[in-house]
Amino acid sequence: MKKHILVVLFAGLCALLTAQPSPNCYRLYLADKNNNPYSIDNPSAFLSERALAKRARFSIAITEQDLPITPQYKQHIQNVDASIRLLAESKWMNTVTIYCPDSTRLPQLLALPFVDSILPVASYDTTMMSASLSPEIEIPYHEPIVSNHDTIIPYDYGSYGYYQIAIHNGHLLHNEGFRGEGMLIAVFDAGWNGVDEISVFTPLFENGKLLGTRDLIPFRNNVFVGHSHGTLVTSTMCMLQEGSLVGTAPEASYFFIRSEEPASEQLIEEDFWAYAAEIADSIGADVINSSLGYCGFPDFPQAEMTYAQVDGVWSIASQAATILGQKGVVVCVSAGNEGNNDWYHIGHPADAFDILAVAAVGIDSVVAFFSSRGPSYDGRIKPDIASVGVNTLCVYPSWDPAGYIYNYDVASGTSLAGPVAAGLCACLWQSLPNATSQQIMQFVRENGSCASNPNNEIGYGIPDFYAAYANHTSVPAYRPVAMEVWPNPCTDQIFISNARLDIASVQLYSTNGHKVLQLAHPDSWQLRIPMQNLPAGLYLGTVTLINGETQYFKVVKQ
Repeated sequence: MKKHILVVLFAGLCALLTAQPSPNCYRLYLADKNNNPYSIDNPSAFLSERALAKRARFSIAITEQDLPITPQYKQHIQNVDASIRLLAESKWMNTVTIYCPDSTRLPQLLALPFVDSILPVASYDTTMMSASLSPEIEIPYHEPIVSNHDTIIPYDYGSYGYYQIAIHNGHLLHNEGFRGEGMLIAVFDAGWNGVDEISVFTPLFENGKLLGTRDLIPFRNNVFVGHSHGTLVTSTMCMLQEGSLVGTAPEASYFFIRSEEPASEQLIEEDFWAYAAEIADSIGADVINSSLGYCGFPDFPQAEMTYAQVDGVWSIASQAATILGQKGVVVCVSAGNEGNNDWYHIGHPADAFDILAVAAVGIDSVVAFFSSRGPSYDGRIKPDIASVGVNTLCVYPSWDPAGYIYNYDVASGTSLAGPVAAGLCACLWQSLPNATSQQIMQFVRENGSCASNPNNEIGYGIPDFYAAYANHTSVPAYRPVAMEVWPNPCTDQIFISNARLDIASVQLYSTNGHKVLQLAHPDSWQLRIPMQNLPAGLYLGTVTLINGETQYFKVVKQ
């Protein structure tokens, strides 16, 4: 398998710093929501039935913060000049983001009695902005379909994909029947190339699991073209191809929101992120995954960013993430891929409060060199948790003259760690439906591998999702069958205890999924596995017992 490091979407690591024209996009902070036709007494005008049901279920108040921007304010802004276009808005922050090519109009905008201040956020190509856009290709929203499975059959995760779920005991949660049914995951990303064409994604459409799409980026109108990042990310959650790749929430429903412009990195993308957060809330999403982050804006140097701004408050995206987590949504955001460069730290919105910022580890539980470190500038433990973001198995699309084709491949980045964890958060919440979003996130932290001593590399550690479930129900905690593998690390051989003489076979795999050794029908109480002819590195072992049960181990060859 080829290896790919997904750094495209973090802080513009692939964006080129070039000379930029003057700003022509601005964030307008509004003073109030006066003369608003919307009312908290009629929330169905701006929140879906699913969102309202969640608010009622968890006693989450509907307040003025939830009211949309006053429509006539938006109209007054557009009336200042015919070239002004509305690009984004945030009802929570009471802001409107606009394209205004004529900067001489700014004093008139500021003079409007309901405009408090104006902040430049981007410089967009004027010819692109002035072009007429075709109608957005959007799948209309509909309610999730809940499947009732009378018999739970364990998944065949494949010899490689198993480990990125088993590191969390997520397979045990699946075996209990919690696979994401009825849960809605909103995914914020840069594009889903090929998802509407590639055969392995067909069940999303045929089974009614893709509930809708929104494209928030100017001059783009179809989330299924423009970038492949969302395709890789989503596949780690939604895929159900037994023997190849089973995602962490294969029965969940999904909603795609493009909030990222992959061709540039400007401050306005935080406005789009906040807009996406409010959409996710309004449709009643249970979990969001955002494999996006910002720690600088090389294509808009006017918005130079400092570590002091990583405080959960400065950024509009971080503020929105905090609010989203407090309104009944489990918010999973990737920590970032800055751990081996000058920035080093997490960015926005990983610094938000009441969310899960996710670091990257390998299946050997070692933190990735590139994974962004904490703490937040105000000293909070960050990241919150860690998941598999090193050589994570996913669906990799590529373009062929006949259309999109795909292969299963491995990629690296906290972009992959985030969705692996997000899918399991959905399954955990399905298993504990009376818990609030804040409780679910706290259960995840409490069951991390270093919960008693959190740090600023992997936070509270690698969560055990089955333990989080078992600790809050009457089911017994999982206790694996005792199996000793020693020495580990090894040099020329390892031994596996087999006191009950119940091991049927042993397989050993390299980390790229190739089987390097198989021992069949051993009948000794102590099995010897030769390692001397294998190169140094990490190996993954599968032990099949006579009763059909499977055990797993990892060993390092020095």
